[in-house]
Order: sequence, then C-alpha cells, then structure tokens
Amino acid sequence: MAYWVVFTLLAASSQALRNAFQKRLSAHVDAYGVTLARFLWAWPLAAAYLGVLYLIAPAPLPTLSMALGAYVLGGALSQIVATVLMITLFKERSFAIGVGLARSEALLAAILGVLVFGATLSMLGWAGVVIGAVAVWVMKGPSQVGVPSARTVALGLSSGLFFAFTTLAVRQATLTLDALPFTHAAAWVLLASIVIQATLLSLWLGVKRPDTFMALIRSPKVSLPISIASCIGSLGWFTAVSLQTVALVKTLGQVEVFFTLLLARHYLKEPFTRRDIAGLSLISLAAVLVLWA
Repeated sequence: MAYWVVFTLLAASSQALRNAFQKRLSAHVDAYGVTLARFLWAWPLAAAYLGVLYLIAPAPLPTLSMALGAYVLGGALSQIVATVLMITLFKERSFAIGVGLARSEALLAAILGVLVFGATLSMLGWAGVVIGAVAVWVMKGPSQVGVPSARTVALGLSSGLFFAFTTLAVRQATLTLDALPFTHAAAWVLLASIVIQATLLSLWLGVKRPDTFMALIRSPKVSLPISIASCIGSLGWFTAVSLQTVALVKTLGQVEVFFTLLLARHYLKEPFTRRDIAGLSLISLAAVLVLWA
C-alpha cells in the first residue's frame, strides 16, 4: 500500500476523534477556546516526533526562505479560521452535519489547486472528487431534523474553503523543503505551524478572554486529548500531502465520515439514517476511484 494512503487513513481516524472531543468541549468553552485546545499541548508532541525522526534517520536542517515562511504562516492562520468556523457550526447543528459541511474541503481543494497552484488531476481523479463531494451533501441534508439554513451552509463552506487553503499551503511548504526526506519536511512544517498557532491564540485569548485561557491551562486533561488527536491527525495530513495531490488525499480522507458516524452514534449518542448509509456507499466509490487514479 502506498505511504500516502496509510498516512491519510491515520489522519482521517484521528481527526474524527479530535472533532468528537471538540464537539463535547464546545458545550462549555467558546469557539476560540476549543480551537486553542487543538494546538495548546500539540507542539511538544510534534517536537518529540521530529527529534525521533532525526535519531532514526539523520538529515540536514531545513533551508529557510521567504516562500517557506509565507506558506507556513498562511496555512497556520487559515487552519485557525477554519477550526473556529467549524466549532461555531457545531454549536448550531449536529456533530455529523458540522463535519459533513466542512468536508466540502476536498472539492474546494481540487478547484483551488488547479486555479492557484497549477495542480492537475486525471478524469478518474476528478470523478472521485466530485462523487466524494456529492456523498457529503447527501449525508448532511434532510436526514437530520430541519434543513440547514443559509448561515449554516455558509459557515460550512467557508470552513471547508479555509481547510482547503491550509492543506494546499502545507503541501507547497513541504515541497520547498525538497532536500529533506518527506517525513522530515512534513514534521518541520507541522512543528512550525503548531508553534505559530499556539502562540497567537494563547496571546489573543490571554488578553481578550483570560478566563477561557486559564481554564484550559488549569485543566490539561480537558484539552490534552484534543491536542494529541490533533497532532496525530495533522501529522498524517501533512505527510500524505507531501507525497500526493491534495485533492486525492482529501477525497480518500472522506472515510473520516465513516469514523464520524460511529462516534456520533456511540460516543455522542446522535442517530444516523439510511441517507447516511447511502452517503457512505458513495464515499467508498469515491475512494476506489481515487486509488485507481
């Protein structure tokens, strides 16, 4: 099995678990606090992973450049915005709907990749991306109570757009480190991104919402599981996109919805229906097309 497939499956399962943790925390903490929980304790884990990589396989240090800095900063800021939007969506709709709308990322990443970054996809790859997007929309709709409002859809698509830009920026950042092994390049970008995110959000919350910030600092057991799952998920995504086109990685990553439904049903006690099963079938078809592509 290709390495990018393994890392994508690792990322999808970890991200589904992180989203479930975030959904629960969002009932007690505002969207910015939940977003900080994603990064607060993740940087030591990312640093430890990078250190282990260098112990196992020594490699040169990265060469810094303006392009690398711009891509890392842009991706880090985009991920903060995308996460805040998704947490806001959790507060308005169910967990499954929130994740489903945000997963419009795969189609948006394919379009942005072609328009902005000059990426290319085969017809089979495009078919997988489009079917994956249709699957998400099948699952998010009237199977739940009420049809999503225009605001809900706008929040979901905006979150997906910023997640798409994040992943594209991360891929470009890792590609600038082409002198390093793909694992090392992805690990450096991951660590730099998390440090930026944790620092900026900690400073902002410390000034604007000190009660929220101190609650997270004093209760690491609340935010630590989110940080761990987030670090593992980001590690998987960052490494996968260093090896394969973002659109294909994110389309295969739609299997996250399968893990999401299991967590929604058994962890968060939210039901799913025949529409959800139909969506899963389409996601499976999309994944097969992407792997063939």
